Amino acid sequence: MSFDKRSPVAIWGGFECTVARLRDDYRDQLLETGHLHRVSDLDLVGDLGIRTLRYPVLWEHVAPEALDAPQWDWHDQRLSHLRQIGITPIVGLVHHGGGPRYTSLLDPAFPDLLARYAAMVAARYPWVTMFTPVNEPLTTARFSCLYGHWYPHARDVKSFLRAVFYQVRGTAQAMKAIRCVIPGAQLVQTEDLGKTFASAPLQHQADYENVRRWLSLDLLCGRVTSDHSWFRAFTDAGIEERALLEMVGEPTEPNIVGVNYYLSSDRYLDHRLCRYPEASHGGNGYQAYADVEAARVNEPGNTCGLEMRLGEVWERYGLPLAVTEAHNGCTREEQIRWLVECHSRIEATRSAGIDVRAMTIWALAGLVDWNSLLARRDEHYESGAIEVRGGKARRTGLAAVVQSLAKTGAYDHPVIDAPGWWHREMRFFGSVKPISAPTVVGARRLLITGANGTLGRAFSRLCHLRGLPHELTGRVELDIADAGSVERALERYRPWAVINTAGYVRVSDAQREPDRCHRENAAGPETLAQAAAIRRIPLLTFSSDMVFDGRLGRAYTEDDATCPMNVYGSSKAIAECRVLAAWPQAIVVRTSAFFGPWDQYNFIHKMLTLLQAGQPFVIDGDRRVTPTYLPDLVHRALDLTIDGEAGIWHLANQGALHWSEFARQVATCAGLDSNLVVVNENTMASTELASQRGPLLPPLNTAIDRYLHERDVA
Repeated sequence: MSFDKRSPVAIWGGFECTVARLRDDYRDQLLETGHLHRVSDLDLVGDLGIRTLRYPVLWEHVAPEALDAPQWDWHDQRLSHLRQIGITPIVGLVHHGGGPRYTSLLDPAFPDLLARYAAMVAARYPWVTMFTPVNEPLTTARFSCLYGHWYPHARDVKSFLRAVFYQVRGTAQAMKAIRCVIPGAQLVQTEDLGKTFASAPLQHQADYENVRRWLSLDLLCGRVTSDHSWFRAFTDAGIEERALLEMVGEPTEPNIVGVNYYLSSDRYLDHRLCRYPEASHGGNGYQAYADVEAARVNEPGNTCGLEMRLGEVWERYGLPLAVTEAHNGCTREEQIRWLVECHSRIEATRSAGIDVRAMTIWALAGLVDWNSLLARRDEHYESGAIEVRGGKARRTGLAAVVQSLAKTGAYDHPVIDAPGWWHREMRFFGSVKPISAPTVVGARRLLITGANGTLGRAFSRLCHLRGLPHELTGRVELDIADAGSVERALERYRPWAVINTAGYVRVSDAQREPDRCHRENAAGPETLAQAAAIRRIPLLTFSSDMVFDGRLGRAYTEDDATCPMNVYGSSKAIAECRVLAAWPQAIVVRTSAFFGPWDQYNFIHKMLTLLQAGQPFVIDGDRRVTPTYLPDLVHRALDLTIDGEAGIWHLANQGALHWSEFARQVATCAGLDSNLVVVNENTMASTELASQRGPLLPPLNTAIDRYLHERDVA
């Protein structure tokens, strides 16, 4: 395929498929994201317009016990389905792993065993033309044999170099075996080639790492000759000169160099440890320093950016390029901003004459616990174009980005009017949290009602943090139950979406003020929905677990019929019906018992205040509920709005318990006397919320930990 810089960059896709060994345990991302059991994900990928897909036929899956006992059924089904729907696979054989238990990254037999496995794959699927035998060999060697994160958990340079060499030699031998079956097979060799920057006393360390980053590709391309600066280091590590020179004499140049690039790829090393979080502190054995994302350091000379790295790879090798992983584990609008920016930078790079063939939307079904490099099982899920929490797959706002880029080469959404966090001042260590969203002339805005309420203020606070321009309105600017007031506000602000947090919140007072409660909780949301429907703009409004009376005997889901427990619940149930009748594309979020670190009116704050003073905390009506951490609620509600979702959603942290159990658990975590929690009146009622659409909020125990931490620093 010849390069034509006038043609649009191709959009590829990929599933996070790491099989990483940690001691005697394995972590399998296909299993943890559920893709292992959902062939239907492939149809969703096809609907996005993706026609080339990085896809696993992993050694650990096919031949976990022995090469002569392969298990092909899963792969036969998946690859056959890809052929049927017109998607070309780039087959990966080892992805951040070291093979099955009968080998490892430090096994001298690893290259030969991998080549045997590659020959088996080629014979099984002779129509496949693109392969990545080993994903990111240098990066995998660093994490496994230099930093000790993954098996074999070594922490020395010699082990690191042996692991690099065995993986690269295995790649070369695998491609040779594949080409005996498929003569035209292409090698798409991936690597994270981020650059290291440093403060002056550590420039030598940065220089060292910036040469080291090329080792896997230099080996493949036959460049590690006897005068290469790392040649002697390889031989000192136990690699024979003959083996190194064989790779020089018979290079295996990639047909495409795949550059995996993240916001964490470019690094900065700084000897001034006090400037950075303790978790970033490390060293090289004789110097201590912080190792952080270069984008977070405001120092001259930090030439971060995808286009710079692509230019360096092109200048060094002159081979066709592709961005083979583009992902941002962040909030939805930041994910969208990152993909759109990557696409723009790739197109600019192509315009400069650099042969970049594709951009790969990575982690299509998301990934789990990569924030800890898989070291902890926290169930920390980062979604992709497909959201899989709860075992069901649904398209997210990223899907629209992918589909538009694949079909038209362009994409527009109001959230890209503002810059990503990596361009805002708040990214720098030591900076003060932003007190306002970035000022962008002409930026499209959200409209948030309920300026005087806890929920409205939380939305405004987190919109500031996420760089979402918005207007927070109170009753003076916008009375949601007054059609004229609503019309004037929408005409004035011209929002791209409306978040309604206004309403009557005094549950006990609603019994004696039913008319006022219904005006604010039912008539108001209906009026907003009617106005939003006319303009066809998204609307999100809130309901409550009190639309149920608590007598069902199990958790309530979105499909259960409402049966309000009181006047307040009745007003919310009426609002749900009226809002969705007026505007079916609206989102109605049912939630329960939210608590946050920024207000002094929630149940938990009152309880902690009394217990800290040594006073009892009395609970009347010990109902079973689903407590909800306010920041989690707001973040997911914003994501759903950006995703373009509709209908009723249950948003609550995972883990139901009685009010008394909740109070005692928080008290214990806070180091207070949980015996001071007293139940005055018991009830069998349970308004626990569950979801048929997929639980989107983290487990409650993690929310309690975060609440106590945030409360201390708020």
